Amino acid sequence: QVQLVESGGGLVQAGGSLRVSCAVSGRTFGSYAMGWFRQAPGKEREFVAAITGRDSSTLYADSVKGLFTISRDNAKNTVYLQMNSLNSDDTAVYYCAARARGGTYSYRRSLDYDYWGQGTQVTVSS
Repeated sequence: QVQLVESGGGLVQAGGSLRVSCAVSGRTFGSYAMGWFRQAPGKEREFVAAITGRDSSTLYADSVKGLFTISRDNAKNTVYLQMNSLNSDDTAVYYCAARARGGTYSYRRSLDYDYWGQGTQVTVSS
């Protein structure tokens, strides 16, 4: 079984930065595609960023491109999301997700991921 645990959320001022982490228990973490999603109060869960397991290729939602950076450390079984220039629109619960099946997938589609963490709250003051 694969377990994901997010951490690093908290309160940050507008314009500031924050890095959230996701620790993964999978034995073959290096082969997993990983994604970050977020959900603000009253809104649908939306795709934020993804990183492949093969070559660590990264993909971003247009809303965060150039501001957020997804990365992974396979030796630590951890994926990160570095968030810069935060504003109130970034306030949400941030979830990490893993796709362990391999093969092709739609990185923006929640249902294409196999495992999910419980989320970590990020609140941006304004």
